[in-house]
This record gives sequence, structure tokens and C-alpha cells, in this order.
Amino acid sequence: MTPLNQDSLNLLAAAPELLLALGALTLLMVGVFRQTIAGAMLVHWLTIALLCAAGILAWIGGGDTQYAFGGVFVSDGVSRFAKVFIFFGTAVILLLSREYMLRAQMMIFEYPVLVALAALGMAMMVSSADLIALYMGLELQSLALYVLASFRRDSVRSTEAGLKYFVLGALSSGLLLFGASFVYGATVSTDFTRIAEVVALGETNVGLIIGLAFVLAGLAFKISAAPFHMWTPDVYEGAPTPVTAFFATAPKMAAAVLMVRVLYDGFGPEAVPDWQQIVAFLAAASMLVGSIAAIGQTDIKRLMAYSSIGHMGFALVGMAAGTEAGARSVLVYLAVYMVMNLGVFAYILTMRRNDMAVTKIGDLAGLWQRDGFSALCLTILMFSLAGIPPLAGFWAKWYTFGAAVEAGLIWLLVIATIAAVISAFYYLRLVKIMVFDEAADAFDGPMGGEFRVVLGLSAAVMVLFVIGGLGITEMAADAATIYAR
Repeated sequence: MTPLNQDSLNLLAAAPELLLALGALTLLMVGVFRQTIAGAMLVHWLTIALLCAAGILAWIGGGDTQYAFGGVFVSDGVSRFAKVFIFFGTAVILLLSREYMLRAQMMIFEYPVLVALAALGMAMMVSSADLIALYMGLELQSLALYVLASFRRDSVRSTEAGLKYFVLGALSSGLLLFGASFVYGATVSTDFTRIAEVVALGETNVGLIIGLAFVLAGLAFKISAAPFHMWTPDVYEGAPTPVTAFFATAPKMAAAVLMVRVLYDGFGPEAVPDWQQIVAFLAAASMLVGSIAAIGQTDIKRLMAYSSIGHMGFALVGMAAGTEAGARSVLVYLAVYMVMNLGVFAYILTMRRNDMAVTKIGDLAGLWQRDGFSALCLTILMFSLAGIPPLAGFWAKWYTFGAAVEAGLIWLLVIATIAAVISAFYYLRLVKIMVFDEAADAFDGPMGGEFRVVLGLSAAVMVLFVIGGLGITEMAADAATIYAR
């Protein structure tokens, strides 16, 4: 990449982030001066509008690679692709959260503001071109997520989830900073461009490799890749369901794209042999742990937690290739994964009986007889999560597998195939429960229109993806051209 305006302030390159930051601070003040349910709802809807506006700015902000704030912030195809999905995905989560938060009497203005600040941190993460900027974005996201995980203050499980996430998150941040200090010591710079130049000169040493390993360990925690996944099931289960839905979507996209940014931009193509085996190990471990551990789960939120671990493993298969095709496959996989999860959690959020949220898989028994539309959509989404052709989940795996074959990672492809077959069992078991088991008691109804729309659109995307990838593959390919060699 050729840096453009690398030494300038260039605020236009960071327009979505500036809009989101100023908007979040303004909405915080609105909430402070209007501490009522009506005030909280106003902040809620304005935050959704703010996120959509930031997403539109990211969408139309195409063009060449641009740097801002003296080169520590980059706006390019990869960052813009990620921001569009992060902002719009977060807006959808907020839309789906409204009814749950009102029923649980948790509709306070701090919730949408924290979500907006977390999204701001994610945008900074995917645009970071410096280790210090990376850490600032990561911590802005993490601090907001720690609070969100324990947002239900009257729940022991929610408090426990927030505490576990905070303690383990602090450990991962320590690992990341420890690794960054080694990288700085080896290159005398925190700037990705300078680090890549040092690596390109063949000046890789033991200190740089150690630093890279620790940085990867810290980032692996953020995407819940094994063996740094231990927080995921408990946090997914204990956090309020809208927060769990948030954890399963936008933060995954942000952390994985950040990992691409660090490996592809920060260390360059010359360092691929140094980190490829580490990423391949993380991919293999994540796929196997996610696939096997999910089999015995009875809670659908814990099932989705282990599912996320496995799916991040499949995304890492493409990342391990270290090529343009690998970067493209990661972007496509993350986009498809986010859409699938939005649909699944749109239904999980409606699972209520006697005005109490229920999350047991057995509660879905006989859903086909009670609500054929929802059962059909969930069946399509489960088939897609399992990677059954010709749905979008299959094509997402196809791209990552293709990148691995081009890179000669045949052994990793074999493990990925085995893991995909194992994971198909629990997805298909859930379909069997919905279609063939004796019907359980009906959920409270009727389902809200926004839930039905998101569920239906997600299922439709899975089916229609075969038509040219609905433009997603083309967008990802255009974004990944910055890694052409």
C-alpha cells in the first residue's frame, strides 16, 4: 500500500468515527437530563439512527487508502467493509433489544450509549495502523463490553459473566501489551508500516517472534479462539440475551479484521512463515473445541457460544493462508456469519414463556407445528451454519477452504472438514427437535414485526447468496485487493 496523506490530520478519513463519538457524547448528555423511560427510548432510537448514519458514511467513503492523525489511523477497503457490517449490525441488535429491555425493566439510556461506544472502539480497531491506536480502540470496545455483560445488576449470573469477562480480558490485554513491547523493542516503532519495513529487510529476530506470539494470544482471546475461549460459554449464558447477541456479531467481525490488519499490514508478506503455523494451530484447536464441546449443550446460548468458537476457527483457516484470497475469504466468512447470527438471535430474543425468558434447546420442541415460518427460517439458518450447500454458510467455508488449498495447508483443510462434519450433528439435532419432537408449550406471542423481518431477511440472504454472493463477495474482493502481491 502507498500511504496517502500519512502525515496529515485528515479528519474526513475518520468521519464515521467522529460522527459516532460526538453523537454518543451528545446522547449521553440527553440521557442525563431526561432520566425517564421516554428519555431512554429517545436515546435508544437516536442511537440507532446515529449508527445507521455512521454506516452510510463508511459505505460512501470509498476511494484510495487514506491515513489520518499522523498515520496511526487508516481508511481503506478492508476497514470500510468491516465498518459497514459493524455499524448496521449493531443498529439491528439495538432494534431487537428494545422489547427485551423494556420487559426486563432495563431500558435505561446508558445501554444504547455503551453499545455506541463499543461500536466506536470496533471502528477504531479495524482502522488502526499503529499498535498504540490498536490498543486504544480495543480497550474502548472492551470497557463498554465489560459493563454490558454485567448489565443486569440483580442477576448473579450476569454479574459473574461480567466479572469473568473483565478478569480474563485484563489478562489478554496484558498479553497484548507485553507482546507489543517486544515488537517495539525489535523494530523501534509501533507503526505498522515501519514494522513491515523492518521485517522486509530480513531483520526478524527472536524478540520480534516472541512479541508476535503474545500479540496473537491477546487477539485470539477477543475472537474467542481456542485455547483462549474459556470465557465465552459462561459470558454468553450469563449476559442479558441482547448483549449475548451483540457479542456474537459485531465484536467478532472487529476482532478478526483487526487480526488481519496486524498480520497482513503490520508484519507484511515476509513474516507469513513466522505466524502461519500459530494461526493454523488456533484455527485447528478452535474448530475441534467448538465442534466437540457443543454436542452436549442443552442451553441454546451456550450452544451458540461454542458455535462461535468453531466458526472463528473456520475464519482463521482463510487467514492462515496469508494471501489476498485468504483476506477475501475472511471478510466473506465474517459477513455471512454475522447475518446468520442476527437471524438466530432474533428468534432467541422472542423465546419467552409466562413472561420469562427461556433458553433451553428443548423449549424449541415442535416449533414447526406452532410457528411454521419461524421454524422454516431457523432450519435454513441451522443448515447454513452447518455449511450445507447451496446456502451461504457453505460458500463461506468454500472460500476459506480454497484459500487454504492455495497456500498448501492441506492438513488444516482435513481438520476443518472433520470439524464441519461433527458440527453438523448438533445443528441438525436442533432441526430435528423443532420438526419431529412432540410440541412443547407455546411461547408468549405474537412475535414482534422487527423480529420476524430480521429472521426472514437473514434466512433469505442464506438462500439467495448463491446469486452472485449478493454483492458481498464482490465487495470483499475489492477490499482485499490491497493485499495483492
